[in-house]
Amino acid sequence: MMTERIVNFSAGPAVLPESALKQAQRDLFALPGVGMSVLEISHRSKTFTAIIEEAEANLRALLQIPDSYHILFLQGGATLQFSMVPMNFLRGAARPATYIQSGSWGTKAVKEAKREGDVVLAWDGKAQGFVRIPRSEELTIPHGTPYVHFTSNETIEGVEFDTEPAVGNVPLVCDASSDFMSRPLPVEEYALLYAGAQKNIGPAGATVVIARDEFLKQGAANLHTMLDYRVMAAQKSLYNTPPVFGIYMIMLVTRWLRDEIGGLENIEAQNRRKAALLYDVIDGSHGFYRGHADRESRSVMNVTWRLGDEALETAFLEEASRRKLSGLKGHRSVGGCRASIYNAMPVAGVETLAGYMTAFQQQHG
Repeated sequence: MMTERIVNFSAGPAVLPESALKQAQRDLFALPGVGMSVLEISHRSKTFTAIIEEAEANLRALLQIPDSYHILFLQGGATLQFSMVPMNFLRGAARPATYIQSGSWGTKAVKEAKREGDVVLAWDGKAQGFVRIPRSEELTIPHGTPYVHFTSNETIEGVEFDTEPAVGNVPLVCDASSDFMSRPLPVEEYALLYAGAQKNIGPAGATVVIARDEFLKQGAANLHTMLDYRVMAAQKSLYNTPPVFGIYMIMLVTRWLRDEIGGLENIEAQNRRKAALLYDVIDGSHGFYRGHADRESRSVMNVTWRLGDEALETAFLEEASRRKLSGLKGHRSVGGCRASIYNAMPVAGVETLAGYMTAFQQQHG
C-alpha cells in the first residue's frame, strides 16, 4: 500500500497544499468543539456559517474584491457556467454575445451559448491549432453586444492571457478556472468571472463566481431558480445545500495563500519561477522538446510539449511514472505531454521534473 506522496502534475483535480490536507484530515472525524465531521455538519449551522464567511472574506482580501461584487459558491463546475452565463445574459438579448475562442474550453463555452442565442467570435485561434492568444488589435467587438467572454488560461493547449483583453465598456466575462488565484487580478475590470475550484483552490465539486451587482440586475427574467445568479446572490449561496466540504477546503487553501504564502504577489512570483524551470529546459533542448504554445502566449499554469514521436513520448511518460512523476500525459485531443504546475505544486517538484527532462534528453537525444 502506497502512503508516500508522489509528484502530482494532474490538470485537475489537482495537487492541494499539504497543510490544508493535513488540517482537513484532522477535522474529518470531528471538528474541534463541534463533535461532528466537516462532512456531516448542517449548511444552516453556525459552524458552517463561520466557514463560508471566512472563505468569502479570504477571497475578498486576497483579490481586493469591491463590496459591489457578490461572491457565490455554486456547483456544476465551469461547464455549468458555460450555460448559466448565456441563460442569464444572452437570453432575450437584442444582439449576439461575443466570445474569444482561444482553446478547447472556450470552444465548449461557445457551443453552450449558442443554445441560448446568437454568438459571434471576436477572434478564433482554431485554424492555427490554438497556439496563441490574440493581440488587442485582432479583436472585433460588435457594438451593443451584451458581453464578451474569454478563457484566461486554456489547460489543454497551454496558452494564457497575461492581461485582460481590451473590450472597452462592454461587460467582460471570464472562465478563470485554471489560473484563478495564481496572481493578482483587477476584479473591477470584470462583470463576472468564474472558476472551478479543482485547479488552484480546492477539490472538485465547488465553483466560485464573482459578479458585479449591477451586471446581475441585467439578467433575464423567469429563469429556473437554480440557474438564476440573482437568487444565489440573494440567498448567499444557501438556497439549497451547497458543496459544504468544497467550501471548507477553499477556506483552508485561501488561509494558506494568505498566511503561509503571503498573498497573490508572492504566489505569482513562485509560479513564474516554476514555469521558467520547464520552459528553459524546452527552449534549451534544441528541438528535442517542442513547446505547443507560442512563447509570448505560454501558460504559467500548464506547460505543454511534444517529443520527436509517440514511441519516445511513451518511453518518457513510462519512465516518469517509475520516478513517481504523475499526470504528465497530454490531453487526448492534443497528445504529447503536459505539466500542470498550479499554486500548490512545490518548486522542488518542478525541479525534479526539469532534472528528469534533462536526463531523458541526454539518454535519448
